Amino acid sequence: MTYVHELSTWPKFSWDLAKLADPLATVRFHQGRLLGRMEALGFELRSQALLQTLTTDVLKSNEIEGEKLDKDQVRSSIARRLGMDIGVLTPAERNVEGVVEMMLDATQNYALPLTTERLFGWHAALFPTARSGMHKIKVAMWRDDSSGPMRVVSGLIGKEKVHYEVPSADRLGDEMDAFLSWFNGDNVGDLVMKAGVAHLWFVTIHPFDDGNGRIARAIADMTLARSEQSKQRFYSMSAQIREERTEYYNILESIQKGSLDITDWLQWFLACLDRAIGSTETVLGDILNKAKFWEKHAGVPFNDRQREVLNKPFDGFEGKLTSSKWAKICKCSQDTASRDIDDLLQREILIKEPAGGRSTNYVLAPFE
Repeated sequence: MTYVHELSTWPKFSWDLAKLADPLATVRFHQGRLLGRMEALGFELRSQALLQTLTTDVLKSNEIEGEKLDKDQVRSSIARRLGMDIGVLTPAERNVEGVVEMMLDATQNYALPLTTERLFGWHAALFPTARSGMHKIKVAMWRDDSSGPMRVVSGLIGKEKVHYEVPSADRLGDEMDAFLSWFNGDNVGDLVMKAGVAHLWFVTIHPFDDGNGRIARAIADMTLARSEQSKQRFYSMSAQIREERTEYYNILESIQKGSLDITDWLQWFLACLDRAIGSTETVLGDILNKAKFWEKHAGVPFNDRQREVLNKPFDGFEGKLTSSKWAKICKCSQDTASRDIDDLLQREILIKEPAGGRSTNYVLAPFE
């Protein structure tokens, strides 16, 4: 098997501009329309949309790698770093703080050059204990081949399927010098296209022991921020890739075992990005509904616990709302949760779901 980085012309990527012109124009149009809509929302609603998008981006980028982070910790860490007032903040663990730090540095400081030192800083932030799960890894340095060639594999031990073998460690200095020189140069006509190339190129080099996918997506987000000249992110490419994870890995494997013509990858990348921008309608719907809800109930007395839980359906709450979940969210007793819920039922702000089951579920009453 010959991998793309073993070709004599590596890394001279090429693509068919004629095939990419229309999807690129579509993405650019949708980017501009979204930014215009967000500007019209006003500062408060725009800030809420930003917080929700960034939270989703961090969570989903880690889910792609099989790691589930605590949503409240992620949200609180982002809010604190951006100076947003969201009430009580949930203390965040070191690994959560590190992921948030990397993502915000990439998007908030998008205009700064990408350097070896900056990449090492991101890697150290991702792995504050120098461990990936139970395994000790090299942090803030390029990987080596002390344990043999690094391969991307799947399947049971002894029956692994090799999807890709990365460049040998002795090439990494030159490989990363070439990548960073290209990335910091003005060498691709459109920055959205550059985001797709950069993502593929970095993850193909695979310079670290772990975290390559998350850093590749951060680099792509950084380039997309440059393409919009905006620190504010209102769509999540990582969330869309999470939805299309199988296709994502399949197209990567196809390209990494193919030629340096990456038209197919860029077609997929642009289509995925366009779907990511389109999915923002859901985020906007939640934000606008939240504003309508609180506008309707302006002046209505709620305690802090009720306000906290009533915001949950608009902030991507997963699963059913029960009295036990209420107690867990608010860190209160079951009796206190029941009294809070009964009060909202009597005021017809919450209603019982008709489905029934072992536990009674509650949802917001229609309020439009």
